[in-house]
Amino acid sequence: MFHLLLAIIYLAFISLGLPDSLLGSAWPSMYQEFQVPVSYAGVISMIIAAGTIVSSLLSDRLTRKFGTGKVTTVSVAMTAAALFGFSMSHSFWALCLWVVPYGLGAGGVDASLNNYVALHYASRHMSWLHCMWGVGASLGPSIMSFALTRGQTWNMGYRYISLIQIALTVVLLFSLPLWKKNTTSSQREDSVGTDGGAELDAGTEASAGEGEVLSLKKILGIPGAKEIMVTFFCYCALEQTAGLWAGSYLALHAGLSGQQAAGYAGLFFLGITIGRGASGFLTMKLKDTQMIRLGQGLILFGILALLLPFGEITALVGLGVVGLGCAPVYPCIIHSTPEHFGAASSQALIGVQMASAYVGTCFMPSVFGLVANHISVSLFPVYLAVILVLMVLMHERMLRKRESGSR
Repeated sequence: MFHLLLAIIYLAFISLGLPDSLLGSAWPSMYQEFQVPVSYAGVISMIIAAGTIVSSLLSDRLTRKFGTGKVTTVSVAMTAAALFGFSMSHSFWALCLWVVPYGLGAGGVDASLNNYVALHYASRHMSWLHCMWGVGASLGPSIMSFALTRGQTWNMGYRYISLIQIALTVVLLFSLPLWKKNTTSSQREDSVGTDGGAELDAGTEASAGEGEVLSLKKILGIPGAKEIMVTFFCYCALEQTAGLWAGSYLALHAGLSGQQAAGYAGLFFLGITIGRGASGFLTMKLKDTQMIRLGQGLILFGILALLLPFGEITALVGLGVVGLGCAPVYPCIIHSTPEHFGAASSQALIGVQMASAYVGTCFMPSVFGLVANHISVSLFPVYLAVILVLMVLMHERMLRKRESGSR
């Protein structure tokens, strides 16, 4: 039963990654049809992020009341309905309406399911599960490119993904009995343990569910909480900006065609996918903090490659390396949350981390949209570098506070 549930969670992560990269790959075609400025992609991103902020902040209460399985199933159903609505939209404002349920559903899945995995599985499983997200995110632009190169519109790309999400909803619905709390309690496997890590720590979830629902004020009073929120803000701002604007950067700066840019934009997500696959093995030797620092170093290297004035080759290499660097950061920050802040507080902490992350995805890609629209899209790597520096500083400060227990 435990292994079957693990397989379903892997499937969920693949499917959930599919729509995350679609907007960036399809936008070069979409904004021309809608006859809106290229920067309006930031408006869509902001609405999605606003919905995810709301659902992330509510995740602690909802998960304690209904359980992870039900919250995940309903959230995926909302994203499936929203994506089908995307496929039927022929105006910018219709798209703006459909992204509301998409954002609410995405935030619910992220906060609830990530906490579940952080509590019950070893660090390698968190990396491999997010590798599955990268598989989906890498396939998303390919599916969109498949539709566009065969004379279909971007709407059909979204239609294909919506059908996959509907199928996942059905699978999750039938899997609900597997999520019920088991009376047998086991400890979460250590990151260097045996394959027993596939087993769930049902007792941990039960005790966490019976604990106090922490208010935002109490969460912010925990040493290091504000710093980890800013860290997550920066990471997701960097990832979302890279994912959203990579296609436009390649088309408008590196000189690729719209169809080529749609396909090559997936290199960023391919880098994340390969990196997370490798990270699962590296976590058997390295701690979460070491993995995060390694990823930050690779991101810096990729940004430097993007800055080199050698055309599309270095741009493509740099984009892939930035993806490789992003690979361990997200899963290792999530997985280390129970260790740094305690299992009973992890759902609340992950909820506010997700909320602050989505504030980053809400505003920072939009800010770059203004930069691209009014100055130059060539500032893309400089923008990523500024975000990276702040992320590194805040993560290191969080670690010092948790070690000293001071504010």
